[in-house]
Amino acid sequence: MAIVWDDLKVFLAVVRMGTLSGAAGQLRLGLATVSRRIERLEAAMGTPLFLRTQTGYRVTEDGAALVERAEDMEAAANSLAGHAQPSREVSGTVRLATAENLATDLILPALPRLQARHPKLCLDLVTDVRTVNLHRRDADLALRMVKPERGHVTLQRLGRLGLGLYAAPSYLAQRTTGGEGAAFDHDAFIMWGEGQSHLAAAIWVEQMLQGRPPVLSTTSLATQVAGCRAGLGLAVLPHFLAQPRGLVCLRRDLGIDQPVWLVTQTDLVQSPRVRAVADFLRDLVEIHRAHLAGDAPATC
Repeated sequence: MAIVWDDLKVFLAVVRMGTLSGAAGQLRLGLATVSRRIERLEAAMGTPLFLRTQTGYRVTEDGAALVERAEDMEAAANSLAGHAQPSREVSGTVRLATAENLATDLILPALPRLQARHPKLCLDLVTDVRTVNLHRRDADLALRMVKPERGHVTLQRLGRLGLGLYAAPSYLAQRTTGGEGAAFDHDAFIMWGEGQSHLAAAIWVEQMLQGRPPVLSTTSLATQVAGCRAGLGLAVLPHFLAQPRGLVCLRRDLGIDQPVWLVTQTDLVQSPRVRAVADFLRDLVEIHRAHLAGDAPATC
C-alpha cells in the first residue's frame, strides 16, 4: 500500500499536538478525517504508530523512527512550494532565536552574505533562548539544540553539535593525573551554574566531580571557554568553539552530542523573508556540518 503525503502531514500534526483534536484544529480538518488518515498510514506502514491513551496519542518506537523522515519530506515540500511562488524582493524583519555560541561563532561571521543577497532584510537576533517561546510568537524561527514537543511549528534536523572534554596547555603542564582515559579524581572542573544543571554537559561534569565543588561555575559558554583557556580547569565544550582556541581535547566523544534543529512557525514557512533566513541557516549548517559535529581534524 502506497503512503500518501497528506497522511504524513496529519501524522506530524498528531505527534506535535499530542491529540487528534489538536491536530484537527491545526490542520482545519474534521476529527474523523484525521483519525482515518492515521489509520490509513498505519495500514500502509504495517505497524501501529501511536499508543492511544486517555490523555492523548503517544508515538510508538516505530512512529518515532518515522518522524525524522516525515519532517525531511515536509521541509522538501515546503521548499518546492516556496520556489514555485513568483519571485519578489525580500524585505522586512525576521526574529531568530538561537544559542549565543551559534550566533557569535557560526551565524554572525556569515551574515554579510545574507545581507548582500537581501539588502532590505533585517535580522533581529535573540540569544536568550530561555525566554523565547515560538508558540507565543516571541520569534519567527529558531536554531536550537532542544526539540519542541508541542506547538504549531515545523521542525527540521540540520546537523549535530559535538561536545568534548577540553583543557588548556598551561593546565596540562601542571596536571599530575594521567592522560586520556585516566580518572579525573584530582582535576578541577568548570561547569554550568545551578540554573543550567539540567543540561547534559552539566550532568556529565557533576558525575565526574563526585560531590566535589567545581573550580568555577558560569551561566555562559563564553565564560567557560575563557576560564578553560586561562588554565583554571577542564571544561565540556563544543568542538567548534574549543578547537580554534588552542585547547587540547582529552575526550572526544562524551555521549552527549546534541542535534541542531531548525524550528519555524508553521504559518510563516512560506513567508519570503522567513524562508530566506531559513535557507541561509540550512546552507550554513551544511557547510559547517563536520566542524560542528567535531568530525573535522582535531587534537584528540
